[in-house]
Amino acid sequence: MIIGTGVDITEVKRLRQAVERWDKSFLERIFTDTELKNAKTRSSFYQHLAGRFAAKEAIFKAAGEKNLSWKNVEILNDRDGKPYCNIIGKFCKDIEIHVSISHVKNYAVANAIATKKSR
Repeated sequence: MIIGTGVDITEVKRLRQAVERWDKSFLERIFTDTELKNAKTRSSFYQHLAGRFAAKEAIFKAAGEKNLSWKNVEILNDRDGKPYCNIIGKFCKDIEIHVSISHVKNYAVANAIATKKSR
């Protein structure tokens, strides 16, 4: 059963400007250590991060959990490259989040669907 959906689009340039302006403090406030480690291996660093940023925003909308924060949501990839979401902490224990991310040179977009976990 679908509980909620969310979508977000992020301009790569704006994310890059935020990183250039606030450097590590911005990155460490938004992304987990694992997300940053993975992003540093990508040739399109800012596009990759913009996709993760958009995914987190979409997840906030889909989950509807008002206390969920940036570092509670971790976006990783499975062995085949498909993105997936880890919820860190005491949040969203009864839901599963499905996420899709796409990006081009200037924009990244993400979609999230929250479903009730099957027992």
